[in-house]
Amino acid sequence: MEGKGEKGDLEIVLSNCGGVPIYEQIVTQIKKLILTGQLKEGDSLPSMRQLARELEISVITTKRAYEELERQGLITTMAGKGCFVAGVDPEALRERHRLEVEEHLQRAVEAAHAGDVPLDEMEEILRLLFSAQE
Repeated sequence: MEGKGEKGDLEIVLSNCGGVPIYEQIVTQIKKLILTGQLKEGDSLPSMRQLARELEISVITTKRAYEELERQGLITTMAGKGCFVAGVDPEALRERHRLEVEEHLQRAVEAAHAGDVPLDEMEEILRLLFSAQE
């Protein structure tokens, strides 16, 4: 399944390929729009129902995505008015992501050492995985 939802600069593309839950795809893409400045503090997001209709998914899925974005402090919900981009320090958010990446890479390095996978192969794996996400 692929779908697109648009409101202003908001464009979300979904896919059932890859095993990433739909709500996580929404969270990731909205987070990226915030980090890159395409969505700015105070910008409104489509209502949960509107986004669900545009993406042809369940309202429960969009609700879960918005709840996760709110839990992460990226959006705020105002009763009767909708969801809006929160004031986010992009550099602080990037730093949190860097820390998360470091933790994942540490586990990958440990697995590489245990499996006797050399650094040049690890670099190639990382390049392939990274380019597959672009």
